[in-house]
Amino acid sequence: MGKFNKIYTNIEGVFIIEPTVFGDNRGYFMETYSKKDFEEIGINYNFVQDNQSKSKKGVLRGLHFQKENTQAKLVRCIKGEVFDIAVDLRKESKTYGKWEGVILSEENKKMFMIPKGFAHGFLVLSDEAEFCYKCDDIYNHEAEGGLKWDDKEVGIIWPEVKGMKPEEYIKSEKDKKWPSLQELRNTDLFKNLK
Repeated sequence: MGKFNKIYTNIEGVFIIEPTVFGDNRGYFMETYSKKDFEEIGINYNFVQDNQSKSKKGVLRGLHFQKENTQAKLVRCIKGEVFDIAVDLRKESKTYGKWEGVILSEENKKMFMIPKGFAHGFLVLSDEAEFCYKCDDIYNHEAEGGLKWDDKEVGIIWPEVKGMKPEEYIKSEKDKKWPSLQELRNTDLFKNLK
């Protein structure tokens, strides 16, 4: 077995990655990324930027994408636990508008590989979470886009955060205002989305 196990999802190009973890009474060691080993399991990206965020319980970030400098992302949670989401916005895809979600945590050490053409977001389930991701293109503020987190057409089933109702999830002002999938389809932003 290689250093990474690639688990297929219901959406083409979206994978859950399980690293090989070596542990003993001192703790553990694992590789979180190796270009060579990822290429061996059929994942070939040239990552150019690493990002990290810290959020408290009930924070919902997303759903984000870029209409230019579109980004593939390899994401993981290094502290706490999040529910991570990818929504297929590839216009010609047979899974357009469908979503895939996975719990990422410091315990399970899973990673989520999200290709270009997806909206991405996550919900913090633990008291706090630290979240890391690699991107294969730069962040472009001018090209920001987003999708409504609770769009009924997409129908994401968000897990329950203890002590909070979904409408109480903590979102940025920007994330509260993203359009629905139907509204997005009627914008120039969608026509130009690659």
